[in-house]
Amino acid sequence: MTGRGGSTVTDLPIVAGAGGNDRVAGDGLDASVDAPIGGKGGTSGRGGVGESGGAGGSGTVFTTPRPSCVGLATTCGPAQNDNCCTSLQVPGGTFYRSYDGVTYTDMSYPASVSTFALDKYEVTVGRFRAFVNAGMGTLANPPAADAGAGIAAGTGWDGTWNSRLVTDANVLNVALQCDPTNQTWTNSAGVNENLPINCVNWYEAFAFCVWDGGRLATETEWDYAAAGGSEQREYPWGGTTPDANLAVYGCLGDGYSSCAFTDILPVGSRPAGNARWGHSDLAGSMWEWVFDWSGTYLVPCGDCAEVVSAFDRVGRGGSFGNDASIIRTAYRDFGVYPAGRAYYLGVRCAVSGPLP
Repeated sequence: MTGRGGSTVTDLPIVAGAGGNDRVAGDGLDASVDAPIGGKGGTSGRGGVGESGGAGGSGTVFTTPRPSCVGLATTCGPAQNDNCCTSLQVPGGTFYRSYDGVTYTDMSYPASVSTFALDKYEVTVGRFRAFVNAGMGTLANPPAADAGAGIAAGTGWDGTWNSRLVTDANVLNVALQCDPTNQTWTNSAGVNENLPINCVNWYEAFAFCVWDGGRLATETEWDYAAAGGSEQREYPWGGTTPDANLAVYGCLGDGYSSCAFTDILPVGSRPAGNARWGHSDLAGSMWEWVFDWSGTYLVPCGDCAEVVSAFDRVGRGGSFGNDASIIRTAYRDFGVYPAGRAYYLGVRCAVSGPLP
């Protein structure tokens, strides 16, 4: 498949949303089209960005009560003894979006980002289970209007999205079982609780983050955190070529044709690949929903988001099945339908200030 940025991409097919077989319910979009579908191209030249490398340090931990971790065992991280709701502060600054100085070298998209917090880990099955058990993310319990608004204008919940939510928790439980081979959701708690949740659509991802005291990160915020801000890292850990110690990607080295459920690992399993401020799995594991619609960048940009309705929403970071070229920090996927579900799509939440 050829991506919009001109590269050839091998990825996994999108799965139709609840209520539809070959089309995503409510969106009028063809769910049979493969996604993700490409990235932003760049111009030649390195642009003078210095080489950066090494695993990320630990940023300031932002602690606030998170409903999804009440009573949840601390099973995240490489030793599986960390709080799955750990959120790390990302100091504000300025950088170039979708630029890494190596592969993508277009410096047309400067952006500034205010300080915010971003979850250290992708949302786990255990955290999402608390949401489902509470009956949230459904038509019966939608987010309040404008909930989850970040600094960027127009990023809160729109009440017209309520109709995109499933009717109740029972329906959501079934919908999360979008792939019998690779879904991480189970009907009851078990051995998958510290795996990243997948098969979650954009509306449910947004609703979860709001219920859990946060919001979806904007694409610019996500990109800034993964790039290490002005360090413009090619990968979250730096410029080192990915390997199995740095990221959950490439079907753990088995090759795309051999991808299996066992290639999905617990969140935080590759600490050597942590980003500048300590975030795990910003490359590989699961594509992560961000707030933005696709569309063109705004130039220049300060605390911005693409809020104009378009064909699809943006996902960032690549998945366990992607190769090294797709999990680059600057790679943009803009072929993700908001009502669609796929076993390579997950979520990570942001938290707005004031920060401690």
